[in-house]
Amino acid sequence: MHMMVEGEWRTDAFVATNEAGEFTRSVTQFREEISSEADARFPPVAGRYHIYISRACPWAHRVAITRRLLGLDDQIGLSVVEPVRIDDGWEFSEQHPDPLGDARYLREVYRRADPSYTGRVTVPVLWDTVEETIVNNESREIMRMLSDAYDAPTGVDLAPPAMRPEIDAAIDDIYEPINNGVYRAGFAETQEAYTSAIDELFTALDTYDRLLGEQRFVVGDRLTEADIALFVTLVRFDDVYHTHFKCNRRAITAYPNLWGHTREIYQLPGVAETVNRDHIRRHYYASHTDINPKQIVAVGPELSFTDPHDRDRLGGQLPAALS
Repeated sequence: MHMMVEGEWRTDAFVATNEAGEFTRSVTQFREEISSEADARFPPVAGRYHIYISRACPWAHRVAITRRLLGLDDQIGLSVVEPVRIDDGWEFSEQHPDPLGDARYLREVYRRADPSYTGRVTVPVLWDTVEETIVNNESREIMRMLSDAYDAPTGVDLAPPAMRPEIDAAIDDIYEPINNGVYRAGFAETQEAYTSAIDELFTALDTYDRLLGEQRFVVGDRLTEADIALFVTLVRFDDVYHTHFKCNRRAITAYPNLWGHTREIYQLPGVAETVNRDHIRRHYYASHTDINPKQIVAVGPELSFTDPHDRDRLGGQLPAALS
């Protein structure tokens, strides 16, 4: 994998696995926040901020969904990079341009923020057009600050203060075995590392399938950030993780409650427009040449995310804007 070292692009600097052959995820470095506090460096001003995402990336996807469900499209801009990422990292193009700085590569955005930046060039990126810098590139923090800093025009609240301990615990619980677990399986360099990741992944999926057979949402009877965190992995699972990352013990469509939950989230107003299965398939199959050197992109499976889900049988209630 590639990264920047003191502002220069390097294709030989980042090692994604440890000595045991286990995938290790790097830590994001831009960790400021938009805040409504009186003396905040980054106040929630409409039109001031811009988000760069990839439609293929699950981390960026959860920010895009949050922005859409909260109704912040008119207040925070959004741009999409090309799906295939190879030697030059995330790229812009005529079809997917950088509307702010006319950059060719996302690394140029990072360099504008910090000319001596050392680290990976990842999405999402929350950009401040006033100071011309990156506010934050940690998806979980961006999700939360959108809820905290802005009054959602839709009235949707994905992180009610009274529920935050439960929401945070659920997101933590989902992250390592599921969100990151598919990557730990896909990028494992030893049989032991792969098997360990697969066992943890499917144990967690079994657990959440049982849970979602008893309640409508991850945290009880209310839609929260935890549902979005789970959805972004599930919606990609059968297209790419099941095959490309060899997470093939079972497909998500074989889990009645996980598959129903996936369909319900997909069918919420605006969410389907954030899902681009073509970008997802092209990114994973064509970008990871160490796993798929011929870059042949699989054409299946056939999935219908719009079939009835019947999740309302479990009670709970969606916000009025999403009903």
